[in-house]
Amino acid sequence: MTSKHKKEIMFKIKNTITLFTLVAAVSITNAQIKVGDSFPDVQLQNNKNTATKLNSFKGKTVLVDFWASWCAPCRLANKKLVKMYDQYKDQNFEIVGISIDNDKTKWLKAIEKDKMKHQQLIDPKGFEAKTALTFGVEALPSAFLFDASGKLVAINPTEAQIIAQIKKNKK
Repeated sequence: MTSKHKKEIMFKIKNTITLFTLVAAVSITNAQIKVGDSFPDVQLQNNKNTATKLNSFKGKTVLVDFWASWCAPCRLANKKLVKMYDQYKDQNFEIVGISIDNDKTKWLKAIEKDKMKHQQLIDPKGFEAKTALTFGVEALPSAFLFDASGKLVAINPTEAQIIAQIKKNKK
């Protein structure tokens, strides 16, 4: 095999790898939820071991919160979420926590320790969990705010945005 032939083969391999990488990146990007999209068709186990569909919360303002028991910023955020839930739960508002914990026992202990009463679901495959990929979760905590019609209105919303959406839904 000549040097020129080897270079041609290497060039073709590099082009093939580049094309594959580009196609994979576009596919992953297209799979991620965007503002304006509806609740994805997701069903996960809750902390009471019952299958729960995410779109079953349609009709309420819903904050989907990705977290994990080992994530210190998540655990701090949980304290604020508990207060927010207690304050607005009677105003057609729901928080759905989705943990990407690999260890269900640690997840359940964190729910109890943080006194979380809002919905808790688990997709136990870390950042490779199907829901984490669908939502495009790259860091924790990550939150997604849906309006009462089930449309995504904000990614990582501020507390003010969440409250405004709750009040908008009350009208």
